Amino acid sequence: MTAPASASKPEFPWWLAASAVLALAAALVIASSDLYAQVFATVTKGIGITIFVTAVAFALASALGLGIALMALSGSQWLRQIARFYVEIIRGVPILVLLFWIAFAGAPAFVAAWNALTAPLQSAGLIGELLVRDVSLLWRAIMALTIGYSAFISEVFRAGIQSVEKGQIEAAKALGLSRAQRFRLIVFPQAIRTILPPLGNDFVAMVKDSSLVSVLGVADITQMGKVYAAGSFRFFETYSIVAYIYLILTVGLSLALRVLEQRLRRQHQE
Repeated sequence: MTAPASASKPEFPWWLAASAVLALAAALVIASSDLYAQVFATVTKGIGITIFVTAVAFALASALGLGIALMALSGSQWLRQIARFYVEIIRGVPILVLLFWIAFAGAPAFVAAWNALTAPLQSAGLIGELLVRDVSLLWRAIMALTIGYSAFISEVFRAGIQSVEKGQIEAAKALGLSRAQRFRLIVFPQAIRTILPPLGNDFVAMVKDSSLVSVLGVADITQMGKVYAAGSFRFFETYSIVAYIYLILTVGLSLALRVLEQRLRRQHQE
């Protein structure tokens, strides 16, 4: 029996070719139109903030998510229950609601707790009183994304770690490797191949969800577009450019992650 054509020969990525044609057409429109060029120049001022928020929040969420995943796989029942409680509660709250809660409820509560704990130092004049406005809206947004995504990322890490064959872990134990050495030398290098694709998807999703920080007035791509559209009433042109920039970022990242995933797969097969 002959193999199907799709199995013997990879399909040509027509969707990518169509996307490239549309991106090129949009770029020509931006270059030839003074209005679109002005909108593009204004909106792109927020790219730096978008990249900063995404990169910092994702790094913090990955570190926190890994810690939660290790707690979920711990031998302690209390740690496992705490990890499960955290994951289920955080995953049940929409990111936008969590963003508002961290910004307008969590930050004041943190400031009040900090001032209560450091009251003796404040009385001695060693440190000043912390005010709510001292915690910038940018960092409130970053912490909200960190907490929100850490619950999802922890499940990615947990599933990836559990995908490693137990026989290899038992063999590492027999060789006298400590728990930390087993994780660093045996478990994590194999788990990362399973973890990387969904982790990359979460990164791309965070790029899109970073647009939510605009509700706090953080000057990202979406906020710059909102400000320009509100002042010029050019809503179609403005939000078309905003969508175009996000598509360039997300599709580019998806393609880069796909190439990295294929490279890791080839290395594993070799």
